[in-house]
Amino acid sequence: MASKATRLRALALYKELHRLGRDYEPSYDFHGKLRRLFEKNRNLTDDEEIEKALRLGEYIKNETLALYSLRKYRYLKRMYPPNSTSDA
Repeated sequence: MASKATRLRALALYKELHRLGRDYEPSYDFHGKLRRLFEKNRNLTDDEEIEKALRLGEYIKNETLALYSLRKYRYLKRMYPPNSTSDA
């Protein structure tokens, strides 16, 4: 049976992913997929399975943050002109 700490950890992860999903492209349905994933795993009772599901959620969170950072980097790179100092 999952402890209260595990439940709180899962809720915190859900909230964090939900906040991250605000910036995701609407056509991807990030919130819908997130909800379905958590609903699918809500009846887990084995501690190892719960830990595995939480690790997957953490992985998704880290990958989403990496995608956002990459998107910001690409945007900033487009804002600056190409480096033309090599012509001299």
